[in-house]
Amino acid sequence: MSKMILLGLGTNLGDRRAHLAHAIAALNRIGTVGAISHLYESAPMYVLDQPSFYNLCLVFKCTLSPIELLHAVKSIERNHGRTDGPRNGPRVIDIDIISYGDERIQLPDLIIPHPRLAERGFVLAPLADIAPDHLLPGFSETIAALLAACDITGIADIGPFTP
Repeated sequence: MSKMILLGLGTNLGDRRAHLAHAIAALNRIGTVGAISHLYESAPMYVLDQPSFYNLCLVFKCTLSPIELLHAVKSIERNHGRTDGPRNGPRVIDIDIISYGDERIQLPDLIIPHPRLAERGFVLAPLADIAPDHLLPGFSETIAALLAACDITGIADIGPFTP
């Protein structure tokens, strides 16, 4: 059975728009991409000496289990040139599973929702475009409320993204 999944995509190397469009096309081969947020440009967090990121979020539906989806998005990243690098460092493409239906998942390689989601305006801003009233599993506030409480300095709404 298909569940609503929220994914976050980011890139800060090369042709950032093309990387996002390629990732969305690849996602459409394993499921169905629904609503896509605006495109946001954000300053890097944690590792500051790197280019700014393009970020967006989207609604996704598929029949893969959470771990199968993790393997699929990691394969998409590798096929698009992502290599292992420093944690929070620059990347060609990054695809994060923000939520998977109403499930809370705590596995060695997969934690959903992300434990630091509430501090990540670069994820909350695009999520608020597509699901402002959504309650993520384990949170008592909507995405819009989480965004309102988050510092979004350095995050700019570039406008609609069309793959």
